[in-house]
Amino acid sequence: MVSCWKPSAVDDGLRRGGGEASGRVDGLLWYKDLGQHAWGEFSMAVIQANSVLEDQSQIESGPLSSTKSGPVGTFVGVYDGHGGPEASTYVNENLFCNLQRIAAEHRAISEHVIKKAYLATEENFLSMVKKKWLNKPQIASAGTCCLVGILCNGLLYTANVGDSRVVLGKIEKATKEVIAIQLSTEHNASIESVRDEVKSMHPYDPKIVVLRHRVWRVKGLIQVTRSIGDAYLKNAEFNREPLPLKFRLPEPFLKPILIPEPSISVLKLCPEDQFLIFASDGLWEHLSNQEAVDIVNSYPRKGIARKLVEAALQEAAKKREVRYSDLRKIERGVRRHFHDDISVVVVFLSTRLKGGASPRKTQFSLKPNI
Repeated sequence: MVSCWKPSAVDDGLRRGGGEASGRVDGLLWYKDLGQHAWGEFSMAVIQANSVLEDQSQIESGPLSSTKSGPVGTFVGVYDGHGGPEASTYVNENLFCNLQRIAAEHRAISEHVIKKAYLATEENFLSMVKKKWLNKPQIASAGTCCLVGILCNGLLYTANVGDSRVVLGKIEKATKEVIAIQLSTEHNASIESVRDEVKSMHPYDPKIVVLRHRVWRVKGLIQVTRSIGDAYLKNAEFNREPLPLKFRLPEPFLKPILIPEPSISVLKLCPEDQFLIFASDGLWEHLSNQEAVDIVNSYPRKGIARKLVEAALQEAAKKREVRYSDLRKIERGVRRHFHDDISVVVVFLSTRLKGGASPRKTQFSLKPNI
């Protein structure tokens, strides 16, 4: 699957070679220290922990629809997969293209357009699962969280399913301090209000959320309550052989247990809004919102996403009582016992975006490749 437009800065050799256009690789770390998007600068980093990387992410700058006269801006996506990389990889290859197509039909970016893009991606992925799962049963249990941010016309659209997170760094007028404001709504059964939502949708199922080993899980299987994929919890036709026994439910279900509808918000950006931190939950397991914002506010922009990953790994090492230098030597797979895959995109907001000026004519597509 190719990008929706031809990126201006893609050369596989640069990933491991001397240039930085497509990012660099250092062992299990991929990073792009600083780049330009339509409305400012950005920094990006990914660290692998699983034996197969399940996190996917992207930043797209330029046309947000498939027509030349359509809206222009910046699209950021962070997709934290589970049960394998298939769902997160599919979303990384298809969600933005679906958004461009639907935005062209509606001649705008809107909450409705974003929701339609999510649901189209979900529908198409489940169709693919249906064709493949008898020969590849594991794909029926592959799913992904899906966090998206779109900067367009002075607005930030945030959409989310699952438990990735975007945090805004904003100057507080009274104190001049940069405070953290969480913009995304999370769907994780550890949150009481989320459990209440799931219970209200399944009033006749007393075991819809179960506390097991001190962790709340939907049907005792999964922590997130919304996702793309996870076909085995969306359609009862997958609740049989050859689905592995550990994923099969003892009783049939008549309605989807997980849902793909995103929580969407729209924020009109103002001069006090400084930057956005998009990250999978692997980062937020180790850093609070304010800790992450303080790091971004305290260090140079160049390499700041790498700095956040490093801070999270320092915390992970401390929790497991190992030295950071030793943690860095641990191979993928074993590394998952210490931390999850982590994807971070820091997006700086220029005064051009907040003042209503035209975006830079910067057109590119960037996706980490470890």
